[in-house]
Amino acid sequence: MKTKSFDIAEHLETLENIQDFLKEVDDTGDEADYVHALSIAARAYGMAKVAREAGVTRASLYKSLAPGGNPHFKTISRVTKVFGLRMKAA
Repeated sequence: MKTKSFDIAEHLETLENIQDFLKEVDDTGDEADYVHALSIAARAYGMAKVAREAGVTRASLYKSLAPGGNPHFKTISRVTKVFGLRMKAA
């Protein structure tokens, strides 16, 4: 019997869950980890909704947040704001 792999996006059910997840990754991971976390959060929240609220196309959002994607800072900042968070210098 084939087991289903764990997908954290299925467990991020509220905006607060997403915020906590992104804050944890920001505290413990690197830039690549954060971009990957944004991708997970966007899937959990709804990629089309995130793209619309961030002012980008859904296709460009998928491309930016895909493994090996090279998102612009502006995109990362806008997506972060969709989740009610702000980027700040440490």
